[in-house]
Amino acid sequence: MTKRISRRAAIGFGAAAVTVAATPSGAVAAPDDDATAANGRVSPRESIRRTYRQQKARAGGVWRSHVAMLDATGALRTVIADDADRVTHGYSVQKLAVAVAVMDKIDRGELRLDQRLDLSADIILGGSGIYFLQTVWGDEVTVANFLTAMLLVSDNTAVRMCGRVVPALEINEILAAKGFTHTRVEPVANPNRFFLGVTTPRETHDLLWRLANKTLLSTRSSDFLLGVLRWINGYHDGVRRDMSSAERSRVATKYGADFDASGAARHEAGVIFDATGAPTLTYAFFADSLGDLDNYGGTHPAVRAHATLGRTMFDAIGPTTNRTPRARHTVPQFHPVNGG
Repeated sequence: MTKRISRRAAIGFGAAAVTVAATPSGAVAAPDDDATAANGRVSPRESIRRTYRQQKARAGGVWRSHVAMLDATGALRTVIADDADRVTHGYSVQKLAVAVAVMDKIDRGELRLDQRLDLSADIILGGSGIYFLQTVWGDEVTVANFLTAMLLVSDNTAVRMCGRVVPALEINEILAAKGFTHTRVEPVANPNRFFLGVTTPRETHDLLWRLANKTLLSTRSSDFLLGVLRWINGYHDGVRRDMSSAERSRVATKYGADFDASGAARHEAGVIFDATGAPTLTYAFFADSLGDLDNYGGTHPAVRAHATLGRTMFDAIGPTTNRTPRARHTVPQFHPVNGG
């Protein structure tokens, strides 16, 4: 009988299991003070809340979530706060925090996006990504290359590449300096390797909102990460499933999927931008204790829930108007090329 190894266990070796701290449960949703719009219909925020309650019940498991959205005045308002301060394993959503730490080092002039590292056979990991598919190695790849692979296709080898330029303890120091109390990677004996560690839905929201508004990193570094996260060749099974290519390009998203003794985990977090390029809504859905452990595809009940929520959230930002114009963020347009 083959022993199953979780994706988390594949990234780092030799660490004891981390204890996830329990914090008091928050409200299932924000106060229902805007259930109806001026025309008497259900408000966009209430529509998101109702969809969340329905999809959470349908998918099962234990959910910890945070959704926030700009209102008509431009103020960011919490839409859902469901146990949003619970410290939980971030799994591959945590790669966002790792990427932020790498880009922070670039912003400080201690690293460059065009800096090259060798991609040797002894660092290759499977699970998710692209590098292990090559079957032969010896490449030299840039920091930009492995960051793109880590965020676009959740490459696990890329996590190890990040650890070579920003060791685990330094990643945690950078995250602490940026004001994150709980978001940490988990060091192992090798200082350049780590487990992806823990976060909370609220801190994930904070990271995403600050990244989207260019207050977490420099504008150049923010644009680089957002450009990768918004690119339409990324993850489509969850929030972006029921969207056109143009709509998908307005959603910066990162998913995470794994399992532990309590069951499967299916996470997704991101930012939705309005038609002008302004960040308008953040979501952070962390669901674990789920069934269907080996189903990493779009038919998993929690992933189906993400897809339904994605369509609801995207449609909800349409009526949000009268905001202060912001700098437009664009991504390259996708044009299929045959041959070449």
